[in-house]
Amino acid sequence: MTGDPLSILVWLSAIFFLCGFLCMIVKRNVIGMLIGVELILNAANINFVAFGQLSRLGIDGQIATLFVIVLAAAEAAVALAITLVFYNSHSTIDADRGESLRG
Repeated sequence: MTGDPLSILVWLSAIFFLCGFLCMIVKRNVIGMLIGVELILNAANINFVAFGQLSRLGIDGQIATLFVIVLAAAEAAVALAITLVFYNSHSTIDADRGESLRG
């Protein structure tokens, strides 16, 4: 695969996004879905850094990536806490069993 580094990074990001999307669609448990969300966020990070190199200073994408990493850490902490509470009450992390949580 030849080409400029920007196109290679965009293709890599597209592959990560596709893998994350498929992981979110195919997986039945919550942990697998969280892995898919993390892959999608990492695809966005690759794009931010790749296109940030086109700006004059070159750090705009890295700053945006830092915010996405903080957001991903907070999302993972909250989602894992909810998953643990759900597991303690239902003895499974199957996402289809979440229908019982509706009021």
